[in-house]
Amino acid sequence: MNTATAQRRTEAKALLAAAVTVVLWSSAFVVIRDAGSYLSPGVLAFGRLVTGALALGGVLLVRKEGFPPRAAWPGIITSGILWFGVYMVALNAGEQRIDAGTASLVINVGPVLMAVLGGWLLGEGFPPQLIAGIPLAFAGAALVGFASSGGGETSVTGVLLCLLAAVGSAAGVVAQKPALRHASALQVTAFGSAIGALVCLPFAGNLAGEISSAPPRAIGAIIYLGLFPTALAFSTWAYALSRTTAGRMGATTYLVPAVVITLSWVAVGEIPAPLSFAGGAMCLAGVAVARRKPKSDRQKGETREH
Repeated sequence: MNTATAQRRTEAKALLAAAVTVVLWSSAFVVIRDAGSYLSPGVLAFGRLVTGALALGGVLLVRKEGFPPRAAWPGIITSGILWFGVYMVALNAGEQRIDAGTASLVINVGPVLMAVLGGWLLGEGFPPQLIAGIPLAFAGAALVGFASSGGGETSVTGVLLCLLAAVGSAAGVVAQKPALRHASALQVTAFGSAIGALVCLPFAGNLAGEISSAPPRAIGAIIYLGLFPTALAFSTWAYALSRTTAGRMGATTYLVPAVVITLSWVAVGEIPAPLSFAGGAMCLAGVAVARRKPKSDRQKGETREH
């Protein structure tokens, strides 16, 4: 197998992993919408992270991967605190205070920050395709958020919480990228989830009380969120991130709003507004542009193949 063919297969696997992440993270918004009626933001985040950490810990034992090397720990600890911990609590709390349109707009600052921090701190640069695609995808995500807004009141606290979530996710991704040079995607995700659970430990005392008064589907929501949008989706994210740049992976998350409205339509019968379809199309176009390789890179691949 020549180098170009092997590279294309690797990129195809990374793209598939990213697609799994996008679908599962999108489903999380639908599940959280219901579970948030019965569980507080901190309890929901703690239950989700403990479930995910236990599941991933079991896989680590089966695969006998053990602890990550020392060089990976700074990135794992940072991403565990900021992304797994701070992001999940802040997002859950923020979305209970502001309408969907405002939340969508503020949260989607995250991928922009990922591209900026990745270009600056990780030396990924600022490819023209990324610079062109991210504003288009951001505009599409904002349009979806505006179309799905229920007209709720805008809370300054809610906006600040969602902004904190966006900053936490961006900084966590940039910290996670170097860790993936030394540890596997499974190790980085498993120990990141465990650290996030430790960050949320202050909420553990309320877990039993809230679950006892919540309907069974709230418990099912915690289990689902822990196993799929956390354990599986964060692992596929780390796998894909280890094979591409933080900026391009961040741009991929702009597909989430389009998938969310589709899942909401299918799962709970929420009919999307016409603007949602237009916004979804803009998200798809923006991500396609942002993830497109420079012409010089494609020509190099073709030259190696021939």
